[in-house]
Amino acid sequence: MSEHPDSALVRRGYDAFNKGDMATLRTLLTADCIHHIPGSSRLSGHYKGQDNILEMYGERMELAGGSLRVELHGAYPDGRGHVMAVHKYYAERGDRGIEMPGGLWFTIVGGKITDIDECVQDIDETDAFWGPAG
Repeated sequence: MSEHPDSALVRRGYDAFNKGDMATLRTLLTADCIHHIPGSSRLSGHYKGQDNILEMYGERMELAGGSLRVELHGAYPDGRGHVMAVHKYYAERGDRGIEMPGGLWFTIVGGKITDIDECVQDIDETDAFWGPAG
């Protein structure tokens, strides 16, 4: 059975993210894509546009001292332009570590990602790990 093209797109995004390949990530996002992050940490909020999203990804990597990695467990398309991706992420920050299941809900139009909604198992733990909003 072949992989649905929307799932393959999301898988390419996860691979590029884990490699720190922002150039490839840029090609997968529409210019006005929005990434929504829950909670009240320094990273929480709505990031609109490729530049803002990629800058936030860079900040995440920097805060984690390069330790951030995400294991994709599955990418499930609905055949109508959405993919639910389930993963576990790992990171270290100072003397603290985090291992958290979560997921991303992608909206895809014309073979590009237009919207990303992020979900985590424990918003309070995630907020504590990334630190308070500035």
